[in-house]
Amino acid sequence: MPLTCDEDIKALLEETRTIALVGASDRPDRPSYGVMAALQRHGYRVIPVNPQITGEHVHGEFVFRELAQIGEPIDMVDIFRRSGAAGDAVDAAIAAGAKSVWLQIGVINEEAAARAEAAGLKVVMDRCPAIDIPRLGVAPVPAPE
Repeated sequence: MPLTCDEDIKALLEETRTIALVGASDRPDRPSYGVMAALQRHGYRVIPVNPQITGEHVHGEFVFRELAQIGEPIDMVDIFRRSGAAGDAVDAAIAAGAKSVWLQIGVINEEAAARAEAAGLKVVMDRCPAIDIPRLGVAPVPAPE
């Protein structure tokens, strides 16, 4: 069952350091653009994933075509895709060894959430970390040593 308790969501955000953002955009009018910037300001390393802008940079980070290309541990996969397309991103997160998946506001896919949980991932659905971080009082991520 996806996390819904504030304490559990806060704990997940506090243990997360690296976030892959599926559906990242280089367009300032898109929600994913602003959310990525907000997560970076909070101290997270955010790696953008979008096959349409592969090889470009968003907020200083190289854009990957798919999660499998990243080649470093991913704590969370933040998914900005339609509900019907979110399942593919969840399956890629499982294959990439992510610890959790976060489906953005309006993104609801119960079957994909169940697959992620069965694979041992924590799941948050129909929420936004950029809203929950200040609401829950999550401290900024400390800079790596």
